[in-house]
Amino acid sequence: MILIVGLGNIGREYEKTRHNFGFLAVEQLAQVHNFSAWKEEKKFFGSICTGQIGGEKVILLKPNTYMNISGKATGAVAHFYKISPENIWIWHDDVDLPFTTLRIKQNGGTGGHNGIKSIVEALGTNEFPRLKFGVRNEMIEKMPTEAFVLGKFSSDEMTTVPKIIKEGITKFFQQISC
Repeated sequence: MILIVGLGNIGREYEKTRHNFGFLAVEQLAQVHNFSAWKEEKKFFGSICTGQIGGEKVILLKPNTYMNISGKATGAVAHFYKISPENIWIWHDDVDLPFTTLRIKQNGGTGGHNGIKSIVEALGTNEFPRLKFGVRNEMIEKMPTEAFVLGKFSSDEMTTVPKIIKEGITKFFQQISC
């Protein structure tokens, strides 16, 4: 079983923001691969949907705990289904990577990302894979980081986001050998 956690913030004001790249990515994966409908699960502190990839059950999670305490939802699902950290993928934005850049890491530090910090605390390890979506552009120099990541994508960026996600999903499939 694989758990893919798309990081983001709930609420209309956060839709289409850079910090919600993870939400956008798991939503696209669910749609393209005909996963079940999203269902809010209070015991998991988020919304989940399920499907199959390469004969393996996959659970997608969008925490409703807000970014900084994403570990609460991630830990709840992981512990309930007894999913080991190497099968827990975290999909998230990365302000240190240029927009359109994708990076897969099998483990590592938090890079200052509060959602990742929370997940490390909840799982008791940093040994879990991540799919990072770069969001950095020239606007980062003109505002605090928090304002930048909570800012909406430009219309030009938003037209590119689905293509970037599609490339990320392809890289993910290559990693899990499906």
